[in-house]
Amino acid sequence: MERLRIAVLDAKTLGEDLDLSPLDAVGDVTVYDTSAPEEIPGRISGADVVMINKIRLNESNLSGSPVRLICVAATGYDNIDVAWCRSHGIAVSNVVGYSTDSVAQLTVSMALSLTNHLREYTQAVRDGSYTRGGVANRLTPVYHELSGRTWGIAGYGHIGKKVGAVARALGCRVIVFKRTPEEGCECVDPDTLCRESDILSIHLPLSEATRGFLSAERIAMLKREAIVINVARGAVTDEKALAEALKQGSIGGLGVDVYSREPFPEDHPFYELRENDRACFTPHMAWGAYEARVRCLDEMILNIRAFVNGERRNRVD
Repeated sequence: MERLRIAVLDAKTLGEDLDLSPLDAVGDVTVYDTSAPEEIPGRISGADVVMINKIRLNESNLSGSPVRLICVAATGYDNIDVAWCRSHGIAVSNVVGYSTDSVAQLTVSMALSLTNHLREYTQAVRDGSYTRGGVANRLTPVYHELSGRTWGIAGYGHIGKKVGAVARALGCRVIVFKRTPEEGCECVDPDTLCRESDILSIHLPLSEATRGFLSAERIAMLKREAIVINVARGAVTDEKALAEALKQGSIGGLGVDVYSREPFPEDHPFYELRENDRACFTPHMAWGAYEARVRCLDEMILNIRAFVNGERRNRVD
């Protein structure tokens, strides 16, 4: 098999515990923990294959390079100018389904934590107020069972389906927005999804069609006690409007793992809410259970092998 020159540009985003040595079986590997934009052209100047996670690749850094294949360690590939790559003969492959269990697990964890007010209840034990209170139990803030509530799901791919299965197991009615209605689930339009959901979890890929899906207008349709969870892409929501809704108490809770700017800076609308008891913000980690990252690497190696053999596998170009 042809031996390729492989450049890994942002290995640190894959976790320092992930062993990249299996890549040695398919090429000569150069690993960079991180790569600043101005460093990218030089680092890919001798590479046949570029492996990335969050790095942006487009004409500005790919033009004139010998790159033949881009492997993204993700399902989403909105950080790559796929149209330009296609027109210049650069193959692009992603990884599908590797993080389904990991993302679904965090989605449900956020929903349960916010519903049960775990942050407040655990804090009462940590700060000693439960001990000092002299009462055997504490039941404020009030929490409610999920059974009988409506869980809305925007995007019903592998992750959305997994979340839906768990929601049903908890006794929820599940309603779904997806572009192509599907038998076996209750499909509704986006506005109905927002109006009827007690929990709304978003699992949409980012595209021009989904950008701003949860707009200020749709946020205004949400129930006052509704919990919104976004584990998809930051830009599928109006982040400023979500932050304002949480501050004003017009939604019940907000769980977010993804942001339009990552890491989000101090001027981001969520920054001032990071200590809010009704918020659960995580650092884009939903996809990254150890098992999911191992699967992701294994799939990327299979993508490279397929490319060398002239086969199309997980290609998006």
